Amino acid sequence: MSTIPKEVIRELIREKNFSSPDDILATLKEMFREVLQEALEVELDEKLGYSKYDTETKLIKASENSRNGYSKKTIKSQLGEIELNIPRDRNGEFEPQLIPKYQRNVTGIEEKILALYASGMTTRDIHAQIKDLYGVEVSAEMVSKITDRILPMVQEWQSRPLEAIYPFVFMDAIHYKVREDKQIVNKAAYVVMGVNLDGYKDVLGIWIGGNETSKYWLGILNELKNRGVEDVLIFSVDGLNGFREAIEATFPQSKIQRCIIHQLRASMKYIPHKDKKQFAADLKTVYTAPSEEAALEKLSLVKDKWQGKYPNAIKSWKQNWDNLCTFFAYPPELRKIIYTTNVIESLHSQYRKVTKNKLIFPTDESLVKMLYLATMKVTKKWTQRYRDWDLVIAQLSIFFQDRLGAKLTG
Repeated sequence: MSTIPKEVIRELIREKNFSSPDDILATLKEMFREVLQEALEVELDEKLGYSKYDTETKLIKASENSRNGYSKKTIKSQLGEIELNIPRDRNGEFEPQLIPKYQRNVTGIEEKILALYASGMTTRDIHAQIKDLYGVEVSAEMVSKITDRILPMVQEWQSRPLEAIYPFVFMDAIHYKVREDKQIVNKAAYVVMGVNLDGYKDVLGIWIGGNETSKYWLGILNELKNRGVEDVLIFSVDGLNGFREAIEATFPQSKIQRCIIHQLRASMKYIPHKDKKQFAADLKTVYTAPSEEAALEKLSLVKDKWQGKYPNAIKSWKQNWDNLCTFFAYPPELRKIIYTTNVIESLHSQYRKVTKNKLIFPTDESLVKMLYLATMKVTKKWTQRYRDWDLVIAQLSIFFQDRLGAKLTG
């Protein structure tokens, strides 16, 4: 945007004979009012198809619609309160875009509040920040009302159409405390992330829930299908209840990889500090083995060494092996993508940055708002494909030729 020419500024100074900064602000305020007023007049001119000064066209088009006086409106700006005359049309069709019907604030405060909320600031901090910046009192209730305006955007995002096929889908959870029925309860934000055929990742949705079952996950996966997802080649999931059963019921052809890192952490809970380092090193020989056969041999050695002392740490590896071993069937390029849900854990770390000041969320909606804003901020930076994606998709087209071939050629 161009700046005001210096000669115009100098002429204004000579004309107004400013004696203080307040004089300058008062003049700027009046200039701002005049610019807004004229912009509103131009908007209505464009709506009617003729200028208020174009008497010839006015006579021709007056039968269609015409000006019908003004209504007064006081707005807040960074220069203070300004009174405007909002032009009206006879048919009542004119809706100003510059200053929408119910907007009474043109300071940019609402956008600032959303930005502060997205950064993780509490309503109390936002109140203080806005007061410092603009000298305006904004209550916690007002902050909540302003941020509530994004809820329709959240709903639209959560319902948007998805792609027909995702080579990889990751499912994981992050936990928060939420107030519900005058009690504080633990809730999980369940995040589903997909990687499309072009190698780009995206968050497909976020769901807030409590203790989930396969029935709950069945609902989420059916929701994904209703939004257009026809096939998922490989799911990478954590160890939460119900994942496997729900996937098998909705996407029976999909492979399931249980997150190795989650499994490792679950085992380490049973190991005292003195043995953690050695136990972890021994387990690493299992999940870094070149094949499932070699991994089973290593697991047998780990079992012989540790089961006597820590049976529960070994037990879950045997119980979950069918879903832990999936990645051994694929080349290294695919293995490193699916063996862990770390790609979602990285997103969760961004969530933690913006939610660290919120020990308790007052409602599910308040949690969803913050996670949505954080997601929008993070995903804007997801502009790079997965590394070596051409090789990855070539390998997938061999392993899943019957399901992927037509999609790639089509």
